[in-house]
Amino acid sequence: MLALADCNNFYASCERVFQPHLENKPIVVLSNNDGCVIARSNESKALGIKMGVPVFQIKNIIEKYSVQLFSSNFTLYGDLSKRVMSTIKQEVKAMEVYSIDEAFMDFSGEGNPLEKGIALKKKVQQYIGIPISVGIAPTKTLCKVAGLIAKKYTKSGVFVLKDKAIIERALKWLPVEELWGVGRRHTHKLNDVGIKTAYDLCRADDSWIRRRLSVVGLKMIKELRGIPCFPLEEQASKKKNICTSRSFSKSVSGIERLKEAVSNYANSCAYKLRKQQGCASRISVFIHTNPFKPTDKQYKGFTSLTLDTPSNDSIELVRLALKCLEKIYRSGCTYKKAGVIVSDISPQQQQQLSLFDTVNRQKHQSIMTALDSINDRFGKDKVHLAIQGYGRQWKMKQEQLSPCYSTRIEDALKVYL
Repeated sequence: MLALADCNNFYASCERVFQPHLENKPIVVLSNNDGCVIARSNESKALGIKMGVPVFQIKNIIEKYSVQLFSSNFTLYGDLSKRVMSTIKQEVKAMEVYSIDEAFMDFSGEGNPLEKGIALKKKVQQYIGIPISVGIAPTKTLCKVAGLIAKKYTKSGVFVLKDKAIIERALKWLPVEELWGVGRRHTHKLNDVGIKTAYDLCRADDSWIRRRLSVVGLKMIKELRGIPCFPLEEQASKKKNICTSRSFSKSVSGIERLKEAVSNYANSCAYKLRKQQGCASRISVFIHTNPFKPTDKQYKGFTSLTLDTPSNDSIELVRLALKCLEKIYRSGCTYKKAGVIVSDISPQQQQQLSLFDTVNRQKHQSIMTALDSINDRFGKDKVHLAIQGYGRQWKMKQEQLSPCYSTRIEDALKVYL
């Protein structure tokens, strides 16, 4: 048996951990630059607030029902996610971290699966303060179905999908659009041929499913039939490319501010490379103006450079990113977004040095190790390259940002005795 632990309304729940007075209050978490809704508490959902809606369109609802707004605090969410996953890992034989708020687990062995699920849910709530739902079933896809039922229709927040009769009832109840991996485009096509539920799809011919939904879609259907096709992946798959990009809170015209932004994005890519012990052979930079301001001069710039020696060195990648920026920058434009992409990633241990390499890699590696150690301990960018700047006026708008309670010492809650 497998199980899926799914954190309930994760971003909203993270905000409540350190602000318990927000329990049962409507909460909304906003996207970059505080533009759109990306997460909602159950209370906000009940008010009719939709995912992705621009915040200005729900201003009346916010004011009428005192909806609590938060800028997305990914530092806080990422740290609490790690704590949730660490707590789960202590209780299971094996697990796969599927996303920031989901993990698949090996639930085989002795003991009642329902009781084990309830015990796990209680422990995560007690240790971290995050509510979770647990769906238990023979395959990953059925775990997803069980998780939906657990979240919506059970008091315990745990559901076991094991008996054939119960599985059949669940699949007849589940609309096809709720299935894992079935998007809107596929839903419309399936509905057009009379497939409305997961049960309808399970009864379709395999060759037809493969043509319509690809090999991956066929595997998903087989999993709904109880045939395991997706094993647990305990080791997170390495990223083949990494992108860091942001929209600016205010348009940027001068190259100096763009240099600051691009330097920060390149440094972020380099850090992520080091964390997955990879090196990139290619770096790309893009900038563009605001397409929603047609009266402004419009421009999109993109260029790439190939590295002689694959690297994850912030100093080197920032230097190359700035070289790319200088190639594509055009004066007279006001820029709304910039980004850096590193690609052609290979394992660090397989790094091949060039005969004409001018970088002191051993020295730079020591600097990067020290840099990461300090920043991991004391907070992001406590020590950084000078070119990354200090004022960062290009930074995205986060007017409703909560403190980083669990990662920044100055933000930690104080207890007075």
